[in-house]
Amino acid sequence: MFEVQPYPELSWSLSRHKTLLTCVRKYAYDYYVSHNGWLRDADSLARQTYRLKKITNLEMYFGSIVHDLIYQIIQQVLQNKQIPTEEKVVTEIRHHLNRGFIEATRKEHLWNNRPKHYTMLHEIYYSQTNELPVGKVQKITDRLNTTVKNFFASQSFADVLNKQDMQFIESEKFRYMKIAGVKIFVVMDLLYKDLEQNKWVIVDWKTGKSSEEDRNQLALYALYLQQKYKIQDLNDIIIRNEYLLEGTHVEHQLTEQDLLNVQNLYQISMEQMKSYLEEPEKNKPKPIPQFPMQENPNICARCNYQELCFPSSAT
Repeated sequence: MFEVQPYPELSWSLSRHKTLLTCVRKYAYDYYVSHNGWLRDADSLARQTYRLKKITNLEMYFGSIVHDLIYQIIQQVLQNKQIPTEEKVVTEIRHHLNRGFIEATRKEHLWNNRPKHYTMLHEIYYSQTNELPVGKVQKITDRLNTTVKNFFASQSFADVLNKQDMQFIESEKFRYMKIAGVKIFVVMDLLYKDLEQNKWVIVDWKTGKSSEEDRNQLALYALYLQQKYKIQDLNDIIIRNEYLLEGTHVEHQLTEQDLLNVQNLYQISMEQMKSYLEEPEKNKPKPIPQFPMQENPNICARCNYQELCFPSSAT
């Protein structure tokens, strides 16, 4: 039975680590102040913070739509259902983008009450206009057909179509492993075993450009897979990034050093996270003023919490 707790459970993920590095105050809002903000009787700050946490931006919204549709298409293949055409997928993505725009511009009152179930775009919320930046709209429009075309032509989708030689594992759900009692969350886009090669394959779909963080993300996935399925040889794990914008894929052969690096990253990151706790055994955070704010105005301009940090300038 679900029981309301005054403080969240301490956990770790690469996204949580990245948030801490980006802005400690944002980290506090994301993981502590917003806690229980979905409850009807939550205090006004928790509800406001939770609502702001749910704001997305056009690029992230596009990426989430693409990921969701890819998951659905793969499930259709595995269930021997009819596969949609590229044109139909493009049309479906446009439909979702338009729906999100309508929700952000015409249904803010619904989003205010149920922010998890409605879309609010950062570009709309903080501009207080009903128009998206023309440049951003053009960028997403340019990406749309390219991304869908490259997905259908990708190596990983070819593997899905060749499903008789693959053993698919339900991948896109919350999985975790534990280190020293702390849950480390891992969310993989696609996971399967190539029965012919006798190798595990982890796929991560990317709708943006490659980054230096990709390797650590993949190493974390490999560490989870190694522990979960007792895999002794890292050569039995193929890690693949599918860059849908560029139409390329990159496979990595990770080493034990890669796994050690991500474990060291976790330990250093966790020590820093715990330094902001007033009562570590309860995961009770220190008062919000002890979480320093970001001083880079460019980062602040993209943040969901502008109205909390700069209430006088937020419109």
